[in-house]
Amino acid sequence: MVESKKYILFKLHEQIFAVNVQQIISIERMQTITEVPRTSEFIKGVTKLREETTPVIDLRERLLLTKLEETDNTRILVVHVNGMQIGMVVDAATEVIDIEQEMIEEPPKLVGKVRDTFLKGVAKVDERLLLILQLEQIINFEESNELKEVLEKEI
Repeated sequence: MVESKKYILFKLHEQIFAVNVQQIISIERMQTITEVPRTSEFIKGVTKLREETTPVIDLRERLLLTKLEETDNTRILVVHVNGMQIGMVVDAATEVIDIEQEMIEEPPKLVGKVRDTFLKGVAKVDERLLLILQLEQIINFEESNELKEVLEKEI
């Protein structure tokens, strides 16, 4: 039997990324984010999501992609990573699909400007190349501590 998992697809700079749906708590419309001084540039600040103060990062900036203006399609993916609820700003969340595990290949060493350490793999589905993110690698240990400090400043 072929094992497949559900992934949510989202766009960043015309590229389609995928994240295992089990790591997604919710998808929210863009909302007001309170900036927190003296934090890394990709940390946009904090907001209240599902009754919880949540640090929000700009995934485009984190992956060193070109910055774009927000649109009506801009979304915050609320994810659970490293024991924390984090909001990740993406250009658009598009769909949920099943990807068979055997379709996922090892990521190349560098895909555009996205470092391979951020990628779990790549999959070709219906003529689209999907970059499957490894959320645990998006936020390293120091940044994880920085996000926790951001939360403590807000409490």
